[in-house]
Amino acid sequence: MSTELTIMIVDDSRIMRNTVKGVFSGMGVACIYVEAGDGQEALRQLGLYPVDLVLLDWNMPRLSGIDFLKQVRSMEKYRALPIIMVTSESAKFNVIEALKNGATDYITKPINLDLFKGKLIKLPLFKAYRY
Repeated sequence: MSTELTIMIVDDSRIMRNTVKGVFSGMGVACIYVEAGDGQEALRQLGLYPVDLVLLDWNMPRLSGIDFLKQVRSMEKYRALPIIMVTSESAKFNVIEALKNGATDYITKPINLDLFKGKLIKLPLFKAYRY
């Protein structure tokens, strides 16, 4: 694939943001990364960059991931934007709440790399990376 994907990684942990970037690098996916440490910063940046995918933590300061998700899904232009929750919130009711509010998928931390890659390659924007 000749074009780079723009991936927004929203997590208050720099280590986790770097881990996620490593997954894409390991898959050979050419990416531009937009990083945000909380949902409020992510909302601001979403208006500045054309983003292909959002990877979103739940628990963050200022604006949680679920509140970010609700706000983004209320905007017509972002209704089809893939948003995957990547969070330590593993309770069934959290998964259900995220999916009801428009999350494309849900991955719990610590990240299982094979599971993460498997969920990514199901997205249409990764069709060139399917193996």
